[in-house]
Amino acid sequence: MILLRQLLGDVLRRLRMRQGRTLREVSTVARVSLGYLSEVERGQKEASSELLASICGALGVPLSQVLREVSDQFALAELQAAPVLADVPEHERLPLAESVPGSISDSVFPEVKDMVAA
Repeated sequence: MILLRQLLGDVLRRLRMRQGRTLREVSTVARVSLGYLSEVERGQKEASSELLASICGALGVPLSQVLREVSDQFALAELQAAPVLADVPEHERLPLAESVPGSISDSVFPEVKDMVAA
C-alpha cells in the first residue's frame, strides 16, 4: 500500500538534503522539534497543514511545489502497481481518466507520463 506520509517525508528529506541542510537547522527555522521533523521525514508521523507550511517555509520552497512532487510520486507508484488490475474483470474496473469526460488528461502532467516511460 502506498502511504502518503511516506512519500511526503521522502520529498521533504530530498529537498533538505539537496540544500545541504541538517535536520537541526531546518527544525530550528521551522520551529518544529528535531525528533518530530525526523519522524515526518521517515513517514512515521502525519504532518498537519500548518506544520507542512512551516517546514516548507524553512526550506524556502512553496508548499504547492512539495505537494506537486508528492502527487507525481504517488501517480508513478499507482501506475507501477497497475498490473494488479489485470486480475479485476473488465466490467468491475473504474473508467480510466482519459475516458472520463472533463477529467485531467496526462497531457496536463506530462512529467508523470515521462516517469512511467523511463
